[in-house]
Amino acid sequence: MPVRVTIEPIPPWMDGERLLGVGPWTIEGQRWSAALDRPHAADLTARLRGLGFGGSPLEVKVQPRLKPALVRAAKTRDARARRDTTPGFAHARAKADAEGRWSLTPEALAVDLAEAWRGATVIDATCGVGGNAIAFARAGCEVTAIDVHGGRLDLARHNARTYQVASQIRFLQGDARQLLPSMDADLVFVDPPWNTDWNRSHTGPDDLPLLRPLLNVIPEGAAWIAKVPPSFDPRFLPHATPTAWFGIAPGDRHRVKFLALTYRPEG
Repeated sequence: MPVRVTIEPIPPWMDGERLLGVGPWTIEGQRWSAALDRPHAADLTARLRGLGFGGSPLEVKVQPRLKPALVRAAKTRDARARRDTTPGFAHARAKADAEGRWSLTPEALAVDLAEAWRGATVIDATCGVGGNAIAFARAGCEVTAIDVHGGRLDLARHNARTYQVASQIRFLQGDARQLLPSMDADLVFVDPPWNTDWNRSHTGPDDLPLLRPLLNVIPEGAAWIAKVPPSFDPRFLPHATPTAWFGIAPGDRHRVKFLALTYRPEG
């Protein structure tokens, strides 16, 4: 017997079918509802538990309630699925330290994001082990990659050589808050550090201490992209357009990996 599943709020900028899966959804504002079979409802509940988007935790209601055994089985399936996720670097010789692996944009997503800026001059203000800087270089961009951590910058150089784009990237060790005001670019990419325990239901600028200071020193006339957690409330940056980026592997194709907040200056 089907159960009634109601999920809200789904922000208008979210691809609801990508998040929830194709189904007989009825949409009323930011509320999505459907009659689903019980295993499907249990899997959806397990995948969405503890998440939030657009500044609000998701509320998932199932009527009638699911049996505990069904819920436990769905949690087990979800835990197994999470093992098959979109890889950070696809190249076997690429290197990353622990923090670099944690913060790395999955390669396939970094490449897709960079493609829209083909041929631009780009500054990666917090490049880490170089995933996004390399993707921009592969899109024919002239890239300046900045990081305050010398060891991580060495890893980024190694990875750029591995992907044969080292000649297109200038690496600078230093604090981007001090370097950006004297630089020029078409685009500044900002991926401020996330804590490993970032809040999955709500994140604001104060949870990413480097975000506002970096955005405040973007060179005049440059566009910018801020890569932020999926739970970030984009209303804090009202001039930027949010895009939810999903994984592509079987284990994360319905999971939002990050939000890209994009600002393009008028004219």
